[in-house]
Order: sequence, then C-alpha cells, then structure tokens
Amino acid sequence: MKILFVADVFGAPGRRAVETRLPALRRELGADFCIVNGENAAAGRGITAKLADKILASGADVITLGNWTWGQPGFAPYLSGSERVLRPANLSPQTPGTGLAVHDGVAVISLLGSFALDPFESAFIAVDRLVERARARTPVIVVDFHAEATSEKVAMARYLDGRVTAVLGTHTHVQTSDARVLRGGTAAITDAGMTGPHDSIIGSDEHNALKRFLTGMPTRLEPATGDVRLEGALVECDAEGRATSCTAVRVEVD
Repeated sequence: MKILFVADVFGAPGRRAVETRLPALRRELGADFCIVNGENAAAGRGITAKLADKILASGADVITLGNWTWGQPGFAPYLSGSERVLRPANLSPQTPGTGLAVHDGVAVISLLGSFALDPFESAFIAVDRLVERARARTPVIVVDFHAEATSEKVAMARYLDGRVTAVLGTHTHVQTSDARVLRGGTAAITDAGMTGPHDSIIGSDEHNALKRFLTGMPTRLEPATGDVRLEGALVECDAEGRATSCTAVRVEVD
C-alpha cells in the first residue's frame, strides 16, 4: 500500500494547490490512501467546515489538524459529526471530535506535542491506548505528530518504532531531509513541510512577520502568495503495516 501525506495546507494558495494538483498527484504516485494536514487552511489559522469538505472532495481520505483546531469560530460542531476530520487526540476529552479514524483499512492518529503547544495530555501517554485501539482494527497506522520541537518528534518516532506504520511530523512548515524507515519498520520524517507559499516566512507575508520580530508588537499575519509548493511524504508499507519506504514529496505548483 502507498500512503500519501500532504503537509500543512496554508491559506488560499495551499488550498488551490490541493484542489488543482492532488487528484493527478495521487494517480502519478499510485497512492492508495491520502492524509492531508489542514491545520492552516483558513488564512493560515485553522479550517472551516466548507474548506474541510473541499479538501476531502479533492482526494483526501482523512484530514488532520493541530494547535489551530479552534482557530475559526463555529467550526467545533462540524467535528462532532465528522469521522474523517481529526483534532489532536490529546486535547481535552470534553471537546468535540476525535483524534483517531479508521478508514479504508488505514488508521490515522492526530497528536499534539507538548513543547510550546500545551496539550491537555502528554502525547506519549495518550498514544499507547490509541495505538492499541487502532491495532485492534488494522495493522496500518499513521501518526501525524504536530509538534514544535525536533527532539520531541524524533523521540515519538523512536517510541513507536515497530508499532505503527509511520510517524510524520508537522507544524514547523520546513521540510526536513531525514525521511527514513527505522529499524523496527516505522517510516518517519521530522517535518513533512508545508503546502502553500514558500516565498514567505513559513507561509505568511514577510512584511508583517518581520514587523513582529522588529517591534514585538502584535501584528496580523496574512498568507503570502509566491513560490507555491505541495509538500509531504510518501510511505509504502506491506500488508502487516510494516513500512518499506519513506520519501519526501515536493511538487512545484506555480
């Protein structure tokens, strides 16, 4: 099985990249399943019900989110009725939605890292019970670990090596060069990158982003527009869920 993971979709440029490029890319890569991180789809901050439906219609089987899950007002009720759009599983159990989906024979787990993101529960504690639940239904398990610290993402991949098919890092928007398969058969990449405008500061127009750094004053960030790429990772695994390859994906869109 080939699983395509599309990294953090950022704003309108990222959405257009998914809508225009993803259907053909799935065919070109022979992807049997596709996961899209839609964390920043709505102007760089969260997602809406309408945008989630569009991404699913463009070829995503499951959408994962992250620290901006609640970034758009009125989105929470949508999660209550969705089994294919995931908020991080280690948010409070009192919040709407779920962090684990099993769809077409693939389990997807969404988790939020601890450093600077302050989840309700440690991802390392939550993941054991999530993997146990997932393995009861399928051996093919993909974890989107949305985390700030490189060390935390590498540690999660090592912790789950041999128990899941892949641990794919998101959140920093900078694709790392360490796509690999670990000794136990788990594919890993520290950060799968960003789908959106790369002539930017991690997706945002540089003018206001630089103003924040130079003045320390709150400034509204707007998505940039140039050098749009679709980034992510392609994982291949056998019927037992053991990864056989992991490669970074980077496609120029405009």
